[in-house]
Amino acid sequence: MSIFWIVIGFLVGLLAVVVIYDLVQRKHAILRNFPLVGHLRYFLEAVGPELRQYIVTGNDSERPFSRDQRRWVYASSKKENNYFGFGTDNDPEAAPNYLIVKHSAFPLDTLHAGQAGYDPDFQIPCAKVMGAARKRAKAFRPASVVNVSGMSFGSLGRTAVEAMNRGCDLAGCLHNTGEGGVSRHHLHGADLILQIGTAYFACRDENGNFSLERLIETVEKYPQIKALEIKLSQGAKPGIGGLLPKEKVTAEIAEARGVPMGEDCISPASHSEFSDVDGLLDFVEKIADVTGLPVGIKSAVGELEFWQELARLMAETQRGVDFICIDGGEGGTGAGPLAYTDHVALPFKLGFPRVYGEFVRRGIQDQVIFVGSAKLGFSVPALLAFGMGCDMVNVAREAMLSIGCIQAQRCHSGHCPAGVATHNRWLMRGLDPSLKSVRLGNYVATLRQEVLKLSHTCGVHHPSLITPDHFEILDGNLTGISSETLFPEGGILPRPSGEEDRALTQLMKNIPLAVNKTGMKIIPD
Repeated sequence: MSIFWIVIGFLVGLLAVVVIYDLVQRKHAILRNFPLVGHLRYFLEAVGPELRQYIVTGNDSERPFSRDQRRWVYASSKKENNYFGFGTDNDPEAAPNYLIVKHSAFPLDTLHAGQAGYDPDFQIPCAKVMGAARKRAKAFRPASVVNVSGMSFGSLGRTAVEAMNRGCDLAGCLHNTGEGGVSRHHLHGADLILQIGTAYFACRDENGNFSLERLIETVEKYPQIKALEIKLSQGAKPGIGGLLPKEKVTAEIAEARGVPMGEDCISPASHSEFSDVDGLLDFVEKIADVTGLPVGIKSAVGELEFWQELARLMAETQRGVDFICIDGGEGGTGAGPLAYTDHVALPFKLGFPRVYGEFVRRGIQDQVIFVGSAKLGFSVPALLAFGMGCDMVNVAREAMLSIGCIQAQRCHSGHCPAGVATHNRWLMRGLDPSLKSVRLGNYVATLRQEVLKLSHTCGVHHPSLITPDHFEILDGNLTGISSETLFPEGGILPRPSGEEDRALTQLMKNIPLAVNKTGMKIIPD
């Protein structure tokens, strides 16, 4: 009997040691928030392939992100082996809408560590200069074609926002604030894009109206702000506003948003400063003039008349936006009505070509930086976005995965187990921003690396040189769809000119170039 109790005592002591270790370690938020019990997740993850093979789902079955996709993000963010063994487990011949990248018979070499010119961060500068076409005083070239999309402090907790900002600084990419304004957690080194939503957080007066003076004050206070983004809508819930209940309006959130404590924080469905395209462009020029910053818009795609009118007025007048971020209906949100998340707004692959086509018809596509958003945080979808006309891509949920999100889909409940989309103090303490920031930086660098490698596989130096001709879609019946009918606006997408090809090739070799009137870097003859 005494031996029995000795064994029991040993086991209890061992479990106590594990619990203490889990509580003090910082690498794994799940273990820190759920000591001992959290190990069950990692055990199930380890034996998952065997269980799924015989019992549950396949590697590509889950949504919004499959197990293969999540595994790739996790491995990339930790700098672990992100390769997959034994070949594809997909069935390209039977799967509808299966995307194929058509490689070149003469691919370009990708540099490796130790070779001259090797960049461990795999920086890919944007092909265009943001704001150059309209001569903005603070026009600049984004250093990275992959950047972090708008996620507000409010929808994300303070530790997650800090981890995102530190990670963006490490990766040399832009961090969009989301419509919740600039908080102190956004101030850890990364350059910012300040998002201006319908409630005008960070640029509103005491009555909730837009304040130009407050915007100027915010821009002057935070020199990290490099551009302004007017949010018209987002893909997951376009056409509706938002509500942060007063119970969730902490002192920090109230300070960042410029709202009082003890009141619901309401974002209306539409802007009060303008109600048509003409008014929007007046507003854009007004804030661009006083701040000197490039100004763009973010929107999902619904009715096309708005985009037709925007392209027409930009072509016929001296007013215009400097960048356009198109969000697909499949994009993410902290919380949204099911009808909107499932059925409102076109998917990115349908919506973006329709918008881009309007600017091509007017011959002004080079005056705008086009940004793609909605599940583009993987190399092949991102490369397709570049082929469709995007100059940059934004990532959001994929960035969340890189800092520990496990796709629990409890963002709306305030009880995110990984401490990302929550303000619960216990859950947030599990997310160490210093360590998780490194993982975000690793993920962004790895995504750029794969995009660049795929570009080289297609025989070009920069992803902006990718065209629809580099892709084919299989329809599940042993038939492929050619590039002419690949997109709804097939045939209108312009191919890069020889001059642009030459300029972008030099750009990737870090050779200084001159700026032409549209903002594209062109080598003078």
